[in-house]
Amino acid sequence: MQKDQLLTRRRALLVGAVTLGAAGMAAALAPGTGNRGAPASPPAAGAPAARRPLRPSEYRLRPLTGYGPPRTVPGRTPVREEPLLKVPDNGRTVVLTFDDGPDPRYTPDILDTLARHEVRAMFFVCGEMAHYNPDLLARMADEGHVVGNHTWSHPLLTSLRRRTIRSEMERTSDVVERHHGTRPEWFRAPYGAWNRAAFELGAELGMEPLAWTVDTLDWTEPGTRTIVGRVEDGAAPGVVVLSHDAGGDRSQSVKALRSYLPHLLDSGYHVTVPRREYV
Repeated sequence: MQKDQLLTRRRALLVGAVTLGAAGMAAALAPGTGNRGAPASPPAAGAPAARRPLRPSEYRLRPLTGYGPPRTVPGRTPVREEPLLKVPDNGRTVVLTFDDGPDPRYTPDILDTLARHEVRAMFFVCGEMAHYNPDLLARMADEGHVVGNHTWSHPLLTSLRRRTIRSEMERTSDVVERHHGTRPEWFRAPYGAWNRAAFELGAELGMEPLAWTVDTLDWTEPGTRTIVGRVEDGAAPGVVVLSHDAGGDRSQSVKALRSYLPHLLDSGYHVTVPRREYV
């Protein structure tokens, strides 16, 4: 199948998809870490949650398909002064996010696990990785996952000139649109290092800044059980969980997802993606 025909098919699958709604503003901004040894420190995830046994339930998230047209006409994306850290806590809602991919060694296993439990997640992709793995972006589109912009080459934005930051963002949005079918509506700064230019340029490109509430620190390879414990301890209504599907050995992240995802669902959590609301 030719690339143009494949893109047409992907876009056809997304016709009628609702525009995602914006998450609520976070109370505070904290610098973060990624997987590449950034000078910034990880964002605070708030007061540590007390570890509690997960209660079994029969709850499972049904496939999120068959969306209608957007209810409002898209407007101008606001320029934030800090990133969004969580989503409105309408019930026991959790958002799972994966950074730095797609990587053919780990991303397919993560997608398989999400599909097995019929949930969607967010993937903040690096443009250079997406360029070499377009089939994985196409699969994300087919399975209803949200793809966000994580720059082209994962640089420290606070050390770059404005025009270079724009290039990092625009090139990534272009490759995502080409293979996923839509331009990203969410942006995450590498290492959690935000500055005014990143907020302004992201808004100009129609993207909301999304950080995270629970950092698994999986890029440090702390062990599968440690990653699972961080997710289960930090689980609370509205949290956004940060993990990685590229940038190093992510086998622990893959194994951890297989363990904590069914536990979250069994305890009644609704694993979903945020929606954009235009004003």
